[in-house]
Amino acid sequence: MATPELRTELVKYLESLNIQTVCVDHPPVFTVEEMMPHLQDLSGAVTKNLFLKDKKKKGLWLVSVRHDRPVNLNDLAKKLGLGSGNLRFAEEAAMLEKLKVGQGCATALALFCDKDQSVKFVLDSDLVNGGHERVYFHPMTNAVSMGIKPEDLLKFLKETGHEPVLQSFD
Repeated sequence: MATPELRTELVKYLESLNIQTVCVDHPPVFTVEEMMPHLQDLSGAVTKNLFLKDKKKKGLWLVSVRHDRPVNLNDLAKKLGLGSGNLRFAEEAAMLEKLKVGQGCATALALFCDKDQSVKFVLDSDLVNGGHERVYFHPMTNAVSMGIKPEDLLKFLKETGHEPVLQSFD
C-alpha cells in the first residue's frame, strides 16, 4: 500500500502546479459501494478506477470513469483497438511497481509515480466535459477522497506526460 510520504509527495507536486484540492477523510474503502455513503453530499463526480493489462501486447492501462458508469472490458478493448477479450485486470504487483499503490487505491493521481509513462490512461470524457465542479480520486490512499477541478486534472496529466485517451462510457 502507498505510504503517507507518497501522499505528501503528491500534495507537494499538486501545489507546485498551483492546483488546489479539497479532501474528504473516510474509513478505508475498497469498492465504490463502500465509498459512496461518505461522498454522497459532495458537489462533483466521484470516480472508479481500473488498472488493466492488454494480454497480447502486455501494455498497462489505467481507466478512470464516473462511479456510476458500467465498464465493459470487451467493448473498451475494441474502442481502444486492442481486440475483444484482450483487456484483463492487472496483477496488484504491477500496480505497486508502476503506480506505488495497491488494491483499492488505483487512482489517476498515482500517475505522477509512473516516471517512464508506461501506463496508458483512459479517461471518461464526462469527467472533463460534464460540467462537474470537481472530480474525486483517492490521493494514494483509500481512506481519503481528493477533489480536483477538471481543468486541473488535465493540467496534472499533461505535466506527468500522460495524455488521456478520452472515451465515452454512456
